[in-house]
Amino acid sequence: MALLIDTSLLVGLERGDASIETLGDEERAISVVTVTELLHGVHRARGAQQIRRRAVVEAILAAFDAIPITERVARIHADIWAQLSARGSIVGNHDLWIAATALSHGFGVATRDARDFERVPGLRVLAVRG
Repeated sequence: MALLIDTSLLVGLERGDASIETLGDEERAISVVTVTELLHGVHRARGAQQIRRRAVVEAILAAFDAIPITERVARIHADIWAQLSARGSIVGNHDLWIAATALSHGFGVATRDARDFERVPGLRVLAVRG
C-alpha cells in the first residue's frame, strides 16, 4: 500500500501541529499538484517567513517523489469529475487532481481535510488528526 500526502498534512507538519508517524510503513509520495500548492505558499510569503517556508518546502520536495499528471491520471480525473458532477457534488479542483493521481497509482490519500476526498468513489482516505 502507498499514500499520497496532501498539502493540508504537509502544512500541518510545517506548523508543528501534525505528524506522519501514524501513517505506518506505507510508501509515501506527493502529487505534482501538491508541489505547486506548496510553492504557491512560498511565493506568497514575505521576508523571513518566505525564507523559512522555502527551506521547509525544499526539504519536503527532496524527501518525497512527486507523481506527475499523465494521460492515465487525466482520464481518471475526467471520469471522477463527471461522476461527481452528475451527483451535484463539488470537489476542489486541486483535490480532484490529487485524488485522480492516487487512484491511477493505487494509492490512498493522507490528509487533514478529508471532506472533499471522501466524496471520491473508490479512494482510500486516511484522515490524520493532529
